[in-house]
This record gives sequence, structure tokens and C-alpha cells, in this order.
Amino acid sequence: MTGGALRTWPAASVHRQGNNEMSNHAKTVAIFVALPGKAGDLRTLLDGMIAPSRAETGNLRYDLWQDQTNPDRFVLDELYVDGEAVAAHRATPHFQAYASVIGSLAERTAVTLDPVAVA
Repeated sequence: MTGGALRTWPAASVHRQGNNEMSNHAKTVAIFVALPGKAGDLRTLLDGMIAPSRAETGNLRYDLWQDQTNPDRFVLDELYVDGEAVAAHRATPHFQAYASVIGSLAERTAVTLDPVAVA
């Protein structure tokens, strides 16, 4: 990862089998590695996303984790009722503010996932 690059892989349209309650849910997992000297600013930015994101109608989980062996690495684990809720999250003012500065604070890799075998 270089220069604050953002790599995102959107959820693919796939046929889902079964009829469990999670069949429409969408999970986003993002890994952030703070740029040199930016870990504190990154943590402040990510902490500021927690309350407004958890308050969104379509959000089921919004959890921030910190790597035990590398304090400059954070993992964000998000769960939404469906892909529309993910899109709504990305349209919020708090996400737009985050998106406008994240590249100056961290390298970021994110994936949005559909459930396959989730208990």
C-alpha cells in the first residue's frame, strides 16, 4: 500500500441460497494502517465515526479494533441490514467528511461482503 491509496472491492451480485435472516445483510471490513506520525489523528477520526454510524437505521454493528502487535493498525467491522443501508451510510455527512481526509491519515483496504455461512 502506498501514498494513502484506497482499495475497495464492492459486494458482488451473487445468488444466495437459503432463507436465513442474514441473507440480505452486508458486512464491511476495513483495515487501516496509519501513515507515519498519524496514528493519533486516525484514531480520533475513527472514534468520531462510531456514534453517528451506530445511530443509522440500517446499521447493526460498527466495531473498531486495534491490532495487538501493531498499534498503528486498526480494523473496522461493520454490519448493515442490506446493501442499500451500506449505500446510505456512504452518503451521510459523517462518512463524506471521513472520506475527504482518510487518505492523508492512513492506508486503507476495505471489502464489502455478502453472507455465505454465517451463524
